[in-house]
Amino acid sequence: MTSQPAQKLSLFALTAMVVGSMVGSGIFSLPRTFALATGPFGAIIAWCIAGGGMYMLARVFQALAERKPDLDAGVYAYAKAGFGDYPGFLSALGYWVGSCIGNVSYWVLIKSTLGAFFPIFGDGNTVTAIVVASIGIWLFHFMILRGVQQAAAINTVVTIAKIVPILVFIVLLIFAFKANLFRANFWGGEGMPPASLFDQIRATMLVTVFVFLGIEGASVYSRYAKERSDVGTATIFGFLGVTTLMVLVTMLPYAALTRADVAGMRQPSMATVLEAVVGHWGAVFVSAGLIVSVLGAYLAWSLICAEVLSVAAKTKDMPKVFATENQNKVPAAALWMTNIIVQLFVISTFWSNDAFSLMLNLTSVMALIPFFLVAAYGFLMARRGETYGTRPEERTRDLIIAGLAVIYTLFLLYAAGMKFLLLSAILYGPGTVLYIWAKREQKKQLFTAVEWVIFAVALIGAAVGIHGLATGYITI
Repeated sequence: MTSQPAQKLSLFALTAMVVGSMVGSGIFSLPRTFALATGPFGAIIAWCIAGGGMYMLARVFQALAERKPDLDAGVYAYAKAGFGDYPGFLSALGYWVGSCIGNVSYWVLIKSTLGAFFPIFGDGNTVTAIVVASIGIWLFHFMILRGVQQAAAINTVVTIAKIVPILVFIVLLIFAFKANLFRANFWGGEGMPPASLFDQIRATMLVTVFVFLGIEGASVYSRYAKERSDVGTATIFGFLGVTTLMVLVTMLPYAALTRADVAGMRQPSMATVLEAVVGHWGAVFVSAGLIVSVLGAYLAWSLICAEVLSVAAKTKDMPKVFATENQNKVPAAALWMTNIIVQLFVISTFWSNDAFSLMLNLTSVMALIPFFLVAAYGFLMARRGETYGTRPEERTRDLIIAGLAVIYTLFLLYAAGMKFLLLSAILYGPGTVLYIWAKREQKKQLFTAVEWVIFAVALIGAAVGIHGLATGYITI
């Protein structure tokens, strides 16, 4: 990658990067995922919590982009600046590995979508599905190696194209709106197991994190912006637009079908909902849009994955080999490492009972630590008054916003549950070998006293998680 003027991104391109990163496989799975957990009333509360919390987080990203323009690596840079080398590394590792797993979920859903028409693909984790996904991984890999400018331009076009099926879905379901059916579903509907309102809302939290991943996309690419102020603006524009789409996609099916019917549908449930409303062509139309959408999101996330790993290497927090670039200024070594990890996880889906749900939830939980550290850094900066010398009146506002973002991310860690926290520890603990490798290269001290404690907690969590998998206490 390069910082040459020819590769500077406009406000529209940055916004497209945010939208392209966020509108992926998650939005197409929302009807069934929410219907399994709750009815319209619980969904409204869940989206208020998720939308409000993520808006606070988006505002933190916006404030940090404006107040810390020198920290141009986004998520990872903020964690390191606020809490030190090892927490910064964990943020980079979690964000990178989580993004890799998210890319795996894209391939699983594409093949599951095709499985509705070609049974050989099954639920996305058959041998045939894995082989086809593997071919796709490496086709994208070599395309990206040609240069970020070409890939970014393709992403902008794909972002525009993939919104059309979603808008058509929304418009058709508005015309099919049945108020009496919506009222019948409102408090939970019939034919679904009872659950407390809190448990219903909690069950939706990880999927809301998944569909909001990408909110920081412009921040990650901040170094390529034509105008630094465009980074925060693109984040907010992208957030508001995508949130509106996601709420409508979630709520409208409750007015077209019973909650039990939606909950029992095959993923991608947006396709099966539209098929039930307008006929088979609806499933074909949405499925085609999904494939375009997911491939576009996969492209955007491949770029983000490689960028995070490359920047961490350039700042000497990852092994220096990942900082190397090819003749097109693409971080080739980081891209190779990213796609090797994606390939391994794709192969592992063969042994999973519900590969898409597993990858979705694991992607979400890996993002929680990075997001928490960003929110905490924004809070600490506002509390100290750092960078508020010229505009002190904004300090209280930003302190409240960042404080709410911290509370929200802590709630997400609780909502994730012990199972997925332990699974994430299995990746964080052993993944620290990359940090140790980098420190050995530089002949520097490995950890401070506090960092040794953090490392010990990660290792203990990993050991407990591995034991849980081995004994069957944790199932995948």
